[in-house]
Order: sequence, then structure tokens, then C-alpha cells
Amino acid sequence: MSKLPDLEAWAIFAKVAETGSFAKAAADLAISQPTVSKAITRLEGRLKTTLFHRTSRRMSLSASGEASLERAARILAEGEAVEAEVTEQSKHLRGTIRIAAPMSFGITHLGPALPAFMAQHPEVVLDLHFSDELIDVVAQGFDVALRISALPDSSLLARRLCAVRILLVGAPAYFEAHGRPTHPRELASHRALRYVHTRVGEAWRFRHARRGEFAQVVPAALRVNNAEALAPALRAGMGLALQPEFLAWEDLQSGALEEAMPDWQVPPIALHIVTPPGRDRPARVQVLIEYLAAYFARAPWAVNPERPSRA
Repeated sequence: MSKLPDLEAWAIFAKVAETGSFAKAAADLAISQPTVSKAITRLEGRLKTTLFHRTSRRMSLSASGEASLERAARILAEGEAVEAEVTEQSKHLRGTIRIAAPMSFGITHLGPALPAFMAQHPEVVLDLHFSDELIDVVAQGFDVALRISALPDSSLLARRLCAVRILLVGAPAYFEAHGRPTHPRELASHRALRYVHTRVGEAWRFRHARRGEFAQVVPAALRVNNAEALAPALRAGMGLALQPEFLAWEDLQSGALEEAMPDWQVPPIALHIVTPPGRDRPARVQVLIEYLAAYFARAPWAVNPERPSRA
């Protein structure tokens, strides 16, 4: 085996894994599909192993491909970062930034944040992907991801932007019909409108300054995989929900929703920007991160040292 790694083939492999297709990888890299195919064949011959399982209908990574993907993605990313750094020494930022964000937050808050950035940097292309599923930032080739949670340990680099309160909310009509709970145990006789993409399980957990912690399972009347989908049922008085303040804020201001049990707090989560590990960020990515950090620090629902939580 040659001592010099086939860096081009590894970069092409990472792009094929990211896009799931030889044709899409070729289009993204602006090379021919035969060039992509030859690079993968060359790499598999060099390693004496199969990197992809191919059928007429689908393609998937082999065990060797899975084991190789993270380092290959770094090779591709480092090459792109070097070229971007040299390019961005010119006056204007340019290039593509791939961004992942949760669906509701992305549409309601990230989308409106971006026009001003685009006006400042017209040669930067923003490629947005909205999903409530947990995105693999490295394998799927994202430069930046917004995450709203208590982050698990990982190799990703994370910057905490602000805390986000989780509020127990319901419509005035619901409280008129079913009463207003004052203790979590009373929720056993209420109706839950539940967002399923959480790590806390079925029980709703609360903390009181004097009474300590209490967890209660609440019968679910509705389950959704997107928290914004709870809003119509909430406003119609169909149940109670735990909602992040950035989704409930306007309805709370208008009176369409009201907070229940304000003395019982749900542990807050936080808005983070995460980026892949071990890579120098292109200037355009770092500028976007700083822009978003400043933008969301000013959000009316953000909890940070400059804007503390409402009493």
C-alpha cells in the first residue's frame, strides 16, 4: 500500500455517504459520476473491503464504511475549510453554510433571523434543514445545528446561547371546564397534550422551591412529534401541555393561553449551537454563529444574565 493516503477518494466517499447517492455526490462535487464510482472502487480495492452495500434500489454503508465515515467526513470538511479560509481572505464572505434546526423553532424563529444576515453577506448561501429528529451533524455534513435540550455528552462542540423555560399552559376555557391545578398530583385527573420527542419519559417532572420535586403521569389526549402542532388543541381548550416559552410566548401575551402552577417549575432546557468536532470553522460559519448568538440573546423569551426569567 502506498504511504500517501488517497485523500481525494476519502473525501468522495464522505460525500457519497452524506448524500446517499453516487449521482448526488457527483453533482455536489461538480465531477462526473464515473469519477465518483472509480474513486470508491479504488478505495475499496486499496482497503480490500466493501464500503457500501449496493442493490438496484438502495445503497447503505457496510460495517467498514460506518467505521470509516467520521474520519472521512473530517477529511472532506478540513479540505473545504482550507479552501474557504483562503477564499474568505478577500473582502466578502462567500460559500454555503448547511444548518440544521428543530422544525417549529426553525420556522418560527430561525427563519425570521436570517434575512438580515443574508443582506449583510449576499454571497453566502444558507442551506436549511428542519427536523425534530436528532440529526447526525458529522455524518450528514452540517456546519451548524441548533439544539434545544439538555445536551448529552458528545464529541460535538457546543455553545450555550440562553436558557429556555418550559411552561405548563392551557386555555382559559380549559381551566373553566376542568379547574386549575395547584399541585402536580392533581394533574392525574387532567388531559395532557404531549410532545413525544423528549428524554424525560411519560411523567411530567416539577420542582418547587420549598416542597422539592414531584413527578406525575398525565393521561394523554393527543401525542405529536412536532410541538407547534399542539397549539390548535391548546387554544381550543382540549388539554394542558408543557411548551417551551418561545412557542407559547405570544399566546401568553395575548391571553389565549395561561400558565398553570407557576410555583412549580419544570427544569429549563437551553438553546445551543453545535458544530462538528476537530475542524477549523470557515469564517462565514463563525460570523453566522456570532450573529445568531447576538440575535437570540435579545429574544423576549430568552433567559440569560442580561434578560433574567420573569418572576
